Amino acid sequence: MRPSNGIIAFAGFAVRRLALLVTLLALVFAAMNLLPGDAARAALGRDAGPEQLAAKRHELGLDRALPVRFWEWISGVATGDFGATANGRSVNELLATAAPATLLLGGIAFALTVLISLSAGMYWAAKPSGLLARILQPATTVVVALPEFVLAALLIAIFALATGWLPAVTVVDSSGYPASADMLVLPVLALALPQIGWNARVIRGALADSARAPHVEHARLAGLDPARIMLRHILPTALPTIAASFATTIGMLLGGALVVETLFNYPGLGALLAGSVSQRDTTVAAAVTAVTAIVIMAVLLVSDAVRAWSVRGTGAGTDRVRSRRRNGQRIEDFA
Repeated sequence: MRPSNGIIAFAGFAVRRLALLVTLLALVFAAMNLLPGDAARAALGRDAGPEQLAAKRHELGLDRALPVRFWEWISGVATGDFGATANGRSVNELLATAAPATLLLGGIAFALTVLISLSAGMYWAAKPSGLLARILQPATTVVVALPEFVLAALLIAIFALATGWLPAVTVVDSSGYPASADMLVLPVLALALPQIGWNARVIRGALADSARAPHVEHARLAGLDPARIMLRHILPTALPTIAASFATTIGMLLGGALVVETLFNYPGLGALLAGSVSQRDTTVAAAVTAVTAIVIMAVLLVSDAVRAWSVRGTGAGTDRVRSRRRNGQRIEDFA
């Protein structure tokens, strides 16, 4: 039995993404190797002598060629082993400790982004000349234009330094998570606000494009309720674009976590990556990159599946509408 076109397309997608991931990790290894200093110097300190440094470099394998080191590491990753740090700690354990904190921060920011941007985008598309729409137009432009570190600094200046309402840094308890819920507010806002602004504009544009479709105009002429038109006719058509935008948001949240976690002293993957760069620990930096890239690839795969399902479902619905119109049925029967 010959494989279907869908299976072949999925296999091609997986191979391309896997090749891209390996290339990205190789670049991480090369970039870390170009930085001044190395893991041996960072581990032993400035007072270490040449013999100590040579012994430590041999222990860490830094005296071997870069392609050999990368091949040994990537071979271990294929079996689920991300190696060890320069201090001998398991990278797998570090990832298991840091990843839940980042997932908590990113998950809250993503949920907030979906809820607010979807509501704002739908209202903006339904009432493009309303008061809220006039506020959203400049507000979303500003938050999208501001980098995460600038927005985070503004939030700290206003809500931590000027008013004292929220803490500026994160203090962890014995579990490794923030000691109080209010410590999550500013990091979440710093991550979510730019994505809320971006997705609100994307959703508004996608819904406005879908609203110009002929079947939507027919539904309006039939006198259907505007809310039903939005939910049953406009939103499903715009769903592929919205799904792709939210999938991209997850990648942006993971990338922004590096800056935000560092600024707020938040104990997650971003802080782990920043520490690995300062310690010149290539295995940790590459491991964090690998985990982040795998998550993004999985999300993009789900997004593509949603888009394919939405397009197929929309096409089927259009065929039914056209068939019933030819049979002389009223719009209310299928709207």
